[in-house]
Amino acid sequence: QMEDPIQLKEEGNKYFQASDYEKALQSYTQALKLNKDKALQAVLYRNRAACFLKKEEYAKAASDASRAIDINASDIKALYRRSQALEKLGKLDQAFKDAQKCATLEPRNKNFQETLRRLGANIQEKVNAREQCWIHRPGFSTDSRVQKMFEILLDENSDKEKREKAANNLIVLGREEAGAERIFQNNGVNLLLQLIETKNPELILAAVRTLSGMCTGHKARATAILHYLGIDSICMWMSVDNEEISLAVCNLLQTITDCLLGQGKEEHHGKEEALVLDTKKDLRMITMRLLDMLVSKKVSGQGRDRALNLLNKNIPRKDLKDHDNSRSIFVIDNGLKKILKVVGQIPEMPDCLPLTENTQLTASVLLNKLYDDLRCDPERDNYRLICEEYIKSKIDPQDMDKTLHAVQIVSGVLQGPFDLGNKLLGMKGVMEMMVALCGSEREIDQLVAVEALIHASTKLSRATFIITNGVTLLKEIYKKTKNEKIKIRALVGLCKLGSAGGTDYGLRQFAEGSTEKLAKQCRKWLCNTSIDARTRKWAVEGLSYLTLDADVKDDFVEDEPALKAMFELAKASDKTILYSVASALVNCTNSYDTKELVPELVQLAKFSKQHVPEEHPKDKKDFVVKRVKRLLKAGVVSALACMVKADSAILTDQSKELIARVFLALCEDPKDRGTIVAQGGGKALIPLAVEGTDVGKIKASHALAKIAAISNPDIAFPGERVYEVVRPLVSLLNTERDGLQNYEALLGLTNFSGRSDKLRLKIVKEKALPDIENYMFENHDQLRQAATECMCNLVVNKEVQERFVADGNDRLKLVVLLCGEDDEKVQVAAAGALAMLTAAQKKLCSKMTQVTTQWLEILQRLCLHDNMEVQHRGLVIAFNLISSDKELAKKLVESELLEILTYVGKQEDHPKKQHIINVARDCLTKCMDYELIKPLSRA
Repeated sequence: QMEDPIQLKEEGNKYFQASDYEKALQSYTQALKLNKDKALQAVLYRNRAACFLKKEEYAKAASDASRAIDINASDIKALYRRSQALEKLGKLDQAFKDAQKCATLEPRNKNFQETLRRLGANIQEKVNAREQCWIHRPGFSTDSRVQKMFEILLDENSDKEKREKAANNLIVLGREEAGAERIFQNNGVNLLLQLIETKNPELILAAVRTLSGMCTGHKARATAILHYLGIDSICMWMSVDNEEISLAVCNLLQTITDCLLGQGKEEHHGKEEALVLDTKKDLRMITMRLLDMLVSKKVSGQGRDRALNLLNKNIPRKDLKDHDNSRSIFVIDNGLKKILKVVGQIPEMPDCLPLTENTQLTASVLLNKLYDDLRCDPERDNYRLICEEYIKSKIDPQDMDKTLHAVQIVSGVLQGPFDLGNKLLGMKGVMEMMVALCGSEREIDQLVAVEALIHASTKLSRATFIITNGVTLLKEIYKKTKNEKIKIRALVGLCKLGSAGGTDYGLRQFAEGSTEKLAKQCRKWLCNTSIDARTRKWAVEGLSYLTLDADVKDDFVEDEPALKAMFELAKASDKTILYSVASALVNCTNSYDTKELVPELVQLAKFSKQHVPEEHPKDKKDFVVKRVKRLLKAGVVSALACMVKADSAILTDQSKELIARVFLALCEDPKDRGTIVAQGGGKALIPLAVEGTDVGKIKASHALAKIAAISNPDIAFPGERVYEVVRPLVSLLNTERDGLQNYEALLGLTNFSGRSDKLRLKIVKEKALPDIENYMFENHDQLRQAATECMCNLVVNKEVQERFVADGNDRLKLVVLLCGEDDEKVQVAAAGALAMLTAAQKKLCSKMTQVTTQWLEILQRLCLHDNMEVQHRGLVIAFNLISSDKELAKKLVESELLEILTYVGKQEDHPKKQHIINVARDCLTKCMDYELIKPLSRA
């Protein structure tokens, strides 16, 4: 009996895949008895829940899923399984709550959205059914049903379960047009406001979500609710230090904004639309209040983030073809200084506004989006002048704190519109002030100045100045300071300058000791949870440079606690950390582009005594493979999958490309691809293959092709997701892509086309057929073989068959000629395709005899082939031709084919060859039916 819980879990997984749920349960239960690891315990409970779902033991499924959720509240699989179980148990309200959490964690997941819609409809149906019962009671109206819900909610003595049901029913009612109007017309907004004023978090959430439903797609109602509640009250609720409430209010304000902008679902409400006043005034009022929130000390860090996110989403144009950028101009004129104040905050100073770890970076993103939204130089000059004026107002030689804010603002702009940041660096005395602050005795001065130097050193022209003036200071700071926050930033500054300096020996020029020693210190900081997360992120950035050294990257992947600490930080969805983590992983997997050295040029360089860089022993393939295995073991796929879910403002196209590179490196070994799929890698790759840089999309598509080539599509890409993979695979069927990409894409499409006709049709609709046919002409044996095998699967589809039947093409000729190839694998695929075509379309039987004079010779060779698979397919083709037309059968009987059929048909029965013998006999029987030959006489 196994005593390893992980092995038992794997055994249970195999039983589950084989639909042996009883044995799977036994394995998971045994593993739970032996296991002590909390994370594995959660996995085992949710796996057991899946078994109970299959066995229709829903109460047990809900119980086990709940145990998994107790360990990890964000376990999306456990939440979804509990939702399924609760739905079967008739507890629709609770099932809806779990499905809602799943949809919040993965907003793009179509399954969760569909489940929410279905549960919502079922709940509404139950509510309607109850209402119908109540309506038939004397003196009852539908309005009193709404009133009853509010009475339950506002009564503090009401049963908790009743209140929950009433709250959920109210939310569902608010999403339906008739229900929303009923609430609105019966003093519902005032009653919802009373719920918010109770200060009970559950009731506040129910009220806010109901209001969101009521506003959706209804401009008149949204405007009325905005005016009734007041923008000040809405912003105040969004400012609270409760993440769930703050997010719900943010969604409400976004819904109202969508209505005012005319976005969202289009609905016409007749005359009431005419009552709505000009929305520009309301939109400006909302914008001004959001800008005021940015600089208010009463607003929580989360509330400030929500305001920034709303501005990011609604102010810049979504389409640059739209010439109206008036919203951005309005914000620049009325709020740019307020945004600059946020980026200029210094968290370590006592007068700092409440911030989260992402606030200032989000503000930098907003600065960048506003700058990019400007249409001409005068607009950009105005933006720059406002920034310069604000920075000058902060520079005061007599007040170091004010000057410090000025440096922090420049640092923040450098993380946003970089070109503008470079211009601000050129302001008189700014660079000198940054370098001078590095030499200050105050630690806060050093901290801000070092960060600013790091951001300024990205451009080589600026880095040259800093290398000349700042490197010595950074080295002194690194060696002397005892403040870990400053020390780590100084190290990153040296690392970055080493990279920007472009020296042959890079970091060793700037740092005492070896890079391994520096990297070890970074790993130590990374694992130290007593240090704040912001400082630990700098350690990751340091490692993103240091892992360019082969010894460092090898040591890093050996340090599993450091890897896991980095993966945890990556889940924080910070723009800088995502890029740094992805960069470090690209270095560790050697998935960066390398120039291939031409041997002749290397010899020439050596002859002329020029330095020729040699590959480090630890950068050779064996070491890279070992590092990949260690990363997989440490859970890199789950971390990458989490990174991909980050908001588009945080996950840049450059970060997406780096993540795609890492995924491609991880997929190299076919044995690892199952693990990658199991940990969510297949799902994470789809958006990377669709959005981002051209290189990133190609790398992600190639990784998908590697997975699709050998995996069961139903497991790797369940549900509708498999159809999203087809386009990335087809994009690799391009002469600009390399042979390996072409080949693995063809293998993936072959695998897909063998699954269902719906998938075959999707491949055809993506216009893959001409490209597949082109590869059937290829001189490269493997490409020709893969393309022919793909076509063999595709010809099952009627639309593909009709293309073969159509006049004026050589498709059938190509397949017939490929049957005569010497390559057995090509012959098997081509003969299979021809057998299916001639069986499905009788027209193709006669057409086959016209496309080439070699058709009969090729057919005879197939029927006599040593490979039984080829021979069987050849005989099936012969049978199809004979069955299609008596005249064609006569032509075949008059040829040597009759002797071949007689020879095969007369053979003694043999289990291995019986299918071949039977087809030959069927051919002869058909000829006898036509009276072209006499019955066989057996000895």
